[in-house]
Amino acid sequence: MLFNKQKKLGQVFLKDQTAIKKIIQAGKIHEKDQVLEIGPGKGILTKALIEAGANIIAVEKDAELVKFLKNYFKDKHNLKIIQGDIRDFLKTSQFHTQYSILNTQYKVLGNIPYYLTSRLLRLILEIPEKPSLVIFMVQKEVAQRIISQPPKMNLLAVSVQFYAKPEIICYVSKNSFSPKPKVDSAVIKLTPYSVIALRQMVERRSFFKIVKAGFKQPRKLLLNNLSANLKIEKEIIKKAFKQLNIPLQTRAQNLSIKQWVSLSLLLIKNNV
Repeated sequence: MLFNKQKKLGQVFLKDQTAIKKIIQAGKIHEKDQVLEIGPGKGILTKALIEAGANIIAVEKDAELVKFLKNYFKDKHNLKIIQGDIRDFLKTSQFHTQYSILNTQYKVLGNIPYYLTSRLLRLILEIPEKPSLVIFMVQKEVAQRIISQPPKMNLLAVSVQFYAKPEIICYVSKNSFSPKPKVDSAVIKLTPYSVIALRQMVERRSFFKIVKAGFKQPRKLLLNNLSANLKIEKEIIKKAFKQLNIPLQTRAQNLSIKQWVSLSLLLIKNNV
């Protein structure tokens, strides 16, 4: 079957069975596991999930692919295929009430369009019904940014690591896809922290307000960025730095996620 290549959807199809096996192994997919698959495409990962005995909800935006998948997997009773944008689906009452997947420790897997990576990660990690595990195929450079540690922290790394522990499972050559993309990929695994743990750390909106202010101009000193973008006196920030043993010459990329949380807690006490 020939598919219309819709570049606006960022479609590339994985064809490497070795990568599929690594995804299944990393996800520890067992019989009766509940899985939300994002962007099943031509169904190569879907097939492996079915063979592992998982119960799957697959959300695909491309109507042509949905038609193909429903025909190809027509006899598979452990698979539900939904046509739609995953960003919209996660916000619907369908996701919250219709599927028993939400009453389980469900897992999220997928080969997502690279242009959606940052927004989709935040959306999934912020939903109330958090998955127990997330495994995505993403652009290699993006995966490396996500797992960054000081002195190479970045806004994406902080945004993800606030919610989950990331690790790269493997790298996948661009030759493993059709059509062939311009860049190599990576399989990244995210293990979300519990909601209780997040609440004990820091209030989310205030935290990201402070982090975004810190990374506003990454080459500038963190002290100057925070003062200018949060409209607070430098002495207040200096005092917080001193309490946390953060040098005054520090830049945003030098702070670990734990330091960001601790700094945010101190600044929030000063009504930031």
